[in-house]
Amino acid sequence: MTNLMNERELGWDDEINKEGPEFILLPAGDYDFEVISFERARHNGSEKMPPCNKAILKIKIETVEGVNIIQHSLLLHQRTEGFLSEFFTSIGQKKKGQPLKMNWNLVIGAKGRCKVSIRDWVSNSGDTMQSNEIKKFYEPKESAAPTFTPGSF
Repeated sequence: MTNLMNERELGWDDEINKEGPEFILLPAGDYDFEVISFERARHNGSEKMPPCNKAILKIKIETVEGVNIIQHSLLLHQRTEGFLSEFFTSIGQKKKGQPLKMNWNLVIGAKGRCKVSIRDWVSNSGDTMQSNEIKKFYEPKESAAPTFTPGSF
């Protein structure tokens, strides 16, 4: 992860050396993730969903091949409450079967596990493209408590 303290703003006449980030298409599967940004926005409404608030998340997935950043939107509506619950359970804020007041201040830096798929789409120029999308957020696995046997070291 980039250390923000060592970064600086570039001037209009500065020299640049780094190449552009390489796009990595992840194979469909399950991955660990970290939320690296969160933005409040508005869904304008669609055929299936009325206007409502939405959270735009940038989710980082690191693999041996490289890093993929997936933008994922969560719509804040009663119809999608199950998806919201799934996300907040995945990052450890919500306990299954218990209500939760969503705490968006704790979302950046939160980690969890998700199911990633490949989505086919057509660009404005008519090219067939592929990108990753998150299909599901998983409940965290229960961590096994360390066992302690008195008198053993």
